[in-house]
Formats: sequence, structure tokens, C-alpha cells
Amino acid sequence: MEDIDWNLIKSFVTVAETGSLSAAARKLLASQPTLGRHIGELEQALGVTLFRRGRRGYALTEAGATLFERGKAVSEQASAFSLLALGSVEAIEGTVRIAASEVVAAYVLPKMTARLGIEEPGIEVEIVASNQVENLLRRDADIAIRMVKPAQNELTARKVCDIKLCCCAAKSYLDQHGRPLKPADLLDHPLIGFDRSDEMIRGFTQAGIPVTRSSFRFRADNQIVLWEALRAGNGVGLGQEPLADSDPLLEKLLPGLPLPSLPVWLAMHRDVRTSVRIRRVADFLYEELKRYSAGAAANSAR
Repeated sequence: MEDIDWNLIKSFVTVAETGSLSAAARKLLASQPTLGRHIGELEQALGVTLFRRGRRGYALTEAGATLFERGKAVSEQASAFSLLALGSVEAIEGTVRIAASEVVAAYVLPKMTARLGIEEPGIEVEIVASNQVENLLRRDADIAIRMVKPAQNELTARKVCDIKLCCCAAKSYLDQHGRPLKPADLLDHPLIGFDRSDEMIRGFTQAGIPVTRSSFRFRADNQIVLWEALRAGNGVGLGQEPLADSDPLLEKLLPGLPLPSLPVWLAMHRDVRTSVRIRRVADFLYEELKRYSAGAAANSAR
């Protein structure tokens, strides 16, 4: 029997640990067909069936269970060898460029990168405040946090979470102008929204509030400007619920308003996903963003 590609063993171990091709694909940032092919090739090379395939996923056969621990050890040794080839297992150093939307770059990432600095003091962070996926294609960034799934074949992405949106306003504004008690009351308040984009109009319309461009007294295309206008008391607007929850100047309104959520994707170029440094930061951001989306309760439990 020829020597077996350790990538096949890695795929086998990950599928065994996660119980499904889809979960293993998310963990390895690979496609399900690729992992399925790896399992098939390994079974053919070994001459045994490693998994029982069923509706509930992949379960190890007796032969698979026997090989699992040995395969896990081989996979760990291969990973350690790769780390050594890149430098040091102990030290993860260098620069990682992260692209994110203006709001995430300004209000969400700084706290996360501060915690990253404690855990990985050798990593330097550069932030690119941009919504352009082309950042990754041009290699202007190593990792991108996006609210849409990148469609380019050169990029790999994994879904992190969904961030809830909320209607909110500055407490100072509400104390002076009153609080809307039902969705229709919002039409009596000046709204804050985008100038050239219809995103806010679609959000309010989806919530059953028929607004037009003229409903927005304060308009801008920069997300930071809009958020600061909201905090300063220029009117009522939409924002990320975890961000509003953490801001003492703001108050959430109409909690039952049916607003869409923001899907969050963590993307990187396929050519850099094997970098230990970049993968470390990507894994860190994945967990941090999940906690952020869960809100105050999850963050207070840290």
C-alpha cells in the first residue's frame, strides 16, 4: 500500500469529531465534496469502510473507531510539523490586515483586537474600513468581515452569526420629543439614514413602515457619521442591537419591530488560509463575533 496523504487523515479525523461533512467543512474551510472525496479515497486505500452514512450524519464503523485515535495522533503530528516549518510553535508573529465595514471597524473591532493583543502580543493588526470584497482579491487585506457571502471562487468564507438590528435613538432626543409607542409613531419623528442607498428604506418598509427618502431628515453615506448623528440626538434610526445595548447614550425602541438581521461572514483568500498567523486571528475573530452577536449576557459571562 502506498503512503497515505495526511490531508486524507486530517479530513477523516475532522469528520469523525464533528459527525458530518458540513460541520467538518466549516471547521477546515473546505468544501463538502472535497471532504467526501477524501473519505472515499482513504477508504479505498485502506480497504475498509470508515463511516456509516445516515440522515443524522457520519458515524464511525468498528474499523473506523479503531483507526480514529491513531489517525488523530497522526493529524496532530502533521499539524505540529507544519507549524515548525513556518517558524515556531510557540510564537505567532507578524502583521494581519483585517477589512470590515465602517461601523464594525470603528466600534466593534477595537475591543476585540485589544483582547487579541493580550493573547497574541506578537501579532500586529492593520484595519481597513471598507465594504469592498475586492480588498481580498487584491490582497489589500488578509481577512474580511462581510455582511454578504463572497461569491468569488478565489475566496473562502464561513458563516459566523446573524447580528440583530434594532430601532433606537438618543435618550436625550427621546426625553425632548417623546418615545414612539407603535411603529406608525415613527412617521412623526425625523429619521436618520443613508443618502444614496435604499438600505434603510427597505429595512423600515420590511417592518411595515412606509417611508420615503424625504422621511430621513439626516442623510449620509458614511456609517460612522450616521451612528454619531444618532448618538447626538438627530432623530431615530436603525443600528446593530449589540452596539446599541452597550451604548449608554442610546435607547432601543419598539422591540417587536420585525427587522432583518445582518449575516456575518469571515472571508479570506484561499492562498493565505494555511498561514498559522492568519488562521489564528480568523479563529479568534470567529469566536469574538459570535459573542458580540449574542449580546450583553454572553459578554458579561467572559
